Amino acid sequence: MMDGFMYEPMFPLGPDTTEYRLLTKDHIRVKEFEGKPVLMIEPQALSLIAGQAFKDAAHLHRPEHLKNLRKIMDDPESSDNDRYVALELLKNAVISAQMVYPMCQDTGTALIMAKKGQQVWTWSDDEEELSKGVFKAYTENYLRYSQNAPLTMYEEKTPGPICRPRLI
Repeated sequence: MMDGFMYEPMFPLGPDTTEYRLLTKDHIRVKEFEGKPVLMIEPQALSLIAGQAFKDAAHLHRPEHLKNLRKIMDDPESSDNDRYVALELLKNAVISAQMVYPMCQDTGTALIMAKKGQQVWTWSDDEEELSKGVFKAYTENYLRYSQNAPLTMYEEKTPGPICRPRLI
């Protein structure tokens, strides 16, 4: 042990209150290596989870956000404008939750930030497999995969659709 050394995690996490749902039991299994469990992830699982994540992010609000909009509607101190905005956001949430039209047309940038622990093993090009899922989500779910390039403070240009979503 080194005198004076004290390790602190850089980004400590608080309690995870997220509600999760099982997408599939396919493409994953648990094996043992040197007495420890190892989660084995097949390439298709990465594509599946990325595609579903982008579809969900484009179409669904988190339950806590929807509850907060409802609180605005019920709050006697909310202004008419507050209630109008909350109501319009709730209407949009209902339409987008039908999984046809996304909640916003500005879906042109696909970014993935992923972390994989040392007891999680994949044997593919993770970036390529995640990109396949993004491609599937954008090409099958009415998501717009184009960008606007700013020319000046007031002008922009659409350089055309990006042929394939890329992982950055």
